[in-house]
Amino acid sequence: MKTRKFLSLALFALVFGATSFAQKTVMVGGAAMYPAKNIIENAVNSKDHTTLVAAVKAADLVETLQGNGPFTVFAPTNAAFEKLPMGTVETLLKPENKKMLQTILTYHVIAGKMNSNDIAKAIKMGNGKAMLKTVSGGTLTASMKGKKLYITDEKGGMSQVTIADVNQSNGVIHVIDSVLLPKS
Repeated sequence: MKTRKFLSLALFALVFGATSFAQKTVMVGGAAMYPAKNIIENAVNSKDHTTLVAAVKAADLVETLQGNGPFTVFAPTNAAFEKLPMGTVETLLKPENKKMLQTILTYHVIAGKMNSNDIAKAIKMGNGKAMLKTVSGGTLTASMKGKKLYITDEKGGMSQVTIADVNQSNGVIHVIDSVLLPKS
């Protein structure tokens, strides 16, 4: 009986240990994104996400994204923010536009952890499209073009996932090349 219990514990430890080691460290914006750190702890180190981090701070969402989650975050790069009309980012960062900024940022977040395989399965089950409900209450549409994953916002804007499955202690980040915008 003791041997069986020991073997069961050993097998559990082996399986559990293997899954935790399977989460690899990914490089984003010249910095290592460690699976043991939360979304904010990692994002602040990415040179490609300084605008996003500034926006998260201005929107008072730091504590939320440091929370337990889990969250799936579609994280636009600085270049993605630069695609917006001139002056948009500066306007959004003003204190009087905090609510609008919060809505836009939480439109990039899904409750729960969805890695790229989970999203691909949802797309397959949805006959080519997966509707993803965001924390802001909006909807994103995920689709594939070949092996590339795309996210389409409610205004028809499309963003490609350029780096998928950046695991965090409280979820997963997928780096995207355009800012997603909810319906006005």
